[in-house]
Amino acid sequence: MESLEAIIFQIILHGGNGRSAAMEAIQAAKQGDFIQAKEKLQEAAVALNEAHHVQTSLIQGEIRGEKTEISLLMVHAQDHLMNAMTVKDMASEIVELYEKFR
Repeated sequence: MESLEAIIFQIILHGGNGRSAAMEAIQAAKQGDFIQAKEKLQEAAVALNEAHHVQTSLIQGEIRGEKTEISLLMVHAQDHLMNAMTVKDMASEIVELYEKFR
């Protein structure tokens, strides 16, 4: 069984990858490369979905009665993931705006 820290770092890793891909999508759209921008948005969605699966596994474990220690690292991971999801949503809107104005 994986340690809780390893599971938490998966949330941070996938969340960070998703956020980075979303920011790259904005840069691609800014350059007028909407194919690349949409690919990066898809990449972000996949990474965030991975992070969400890890998060869901922790939630399901708690439903089964497995207690999860709430640490500063866990709080950071959750904050990191929610921030990444917000950035991805905003990036989608920004890419769409760039595309409309081209």
